[in-house]
Amino acid sequence: MLADRVDRLAAGHYTIPSIPHDVARHAVGPYTGLPVGSPGKVGVLDLAFERRGDRTEMTAHYQKTPLQIMRPLYYDPARPDMPYVIVMAAGAGALQGDRYRIDLTCGADAAVHVMTQAATKIFRMEQDYASQLVTITAGPGGYVEYLPDAVIPFAESRFYQRTQVTLDPTATVVLAETMLAGRLARGERHDYTAYCSDLEVRRPGGELLFADPIRLVPARSPVTGPAMFGDHGVLSTLYVITSAADAAELADTMHEVVAGSGLTGGASTLPNRAGAWARLLGPESPQVIETLERLWDAARRTITGSPAPDRRKP
Repeated sequence: MLADRVDRLAAGHYTIPSIPHDVARHAVGPYTGLPVGSPGKVGVLDLAFERRGDRTEMTAHYQKTPLQIMRPLYYDPARPDMPYVIVMAAGAGALQGDRYRIDLTCGADAAVHVMTQAATKIFRMEQDYASQLVTITAGPGGYVEYLPDAVIPFAESRFYQRTQVTLDPTATVVLAETMLAGRLARGERHDYTAYCSDLEVRRPGGELLFADPIRLVPARSPVTGPAMFGDHGVLSTLYVITSAADAAELADTMHEVVAGSGLTGGASTLPNRAGAWARLLGPESPQVIETLERLWDAARRTITGSPAPDRRKP
């Protein structure tokens, strides 16, 4: 399935076009570190999953360090057909000039859960920036859960992530994005230079269902005012893109979870009746992650009738 892909190590494959100016402007000027494309600076992960008999199996796998995976695990008693895959990044975190790309393809009637081993740390940068491109493709009847751990931007870091989801009208994608205001235990709050992200969700023909951009540039405009972070330390969003449940009913179910959490947040339907989403703000990650897990469980029960399991990590 992956043999006809373009050269994964070509710069055009892992380089994201149209980087926001607040991030891209740091790439100009003389560069004294390891240049983009050097060994260890480009991480590529390309995974494909298909239905084989009574379960989903990984049918194609390409990885280039620092991105890699453990073998798929089948430990969910309610979904023994569903593999759980842990994405790992060798090294302590993302450095200046790092370029990561993750591609996940889920075939017809296949189901897969993908998570990360740990939070993604974005280290201090003197030059350039780090970026990550994530593409998720779900075929007819496909079911994908992509729930990575938080991104933690350190002081003077700059990071851009673009997530592109393409799904069949009968497919479901459950997607989480979480970020911290910095290393909260060290007293860092919004000391990063720029944190920008874009989520785009489309149908196979290219029709845009919705987009969600985030632009956090503390030196340019405040990020702690109303309708922003406020005095919170963690921002987390769960998108449930599906036609397998009524969007309004799903939003109401998710709203009940948020309302009972004690956190700041809310839930509503997605544009074009594409599903529902919830956004959370909280002081520290444990409370937010616990509520995110409850939202995931509520969404899964509504869509599939099965509960979310305790996720196992090494």
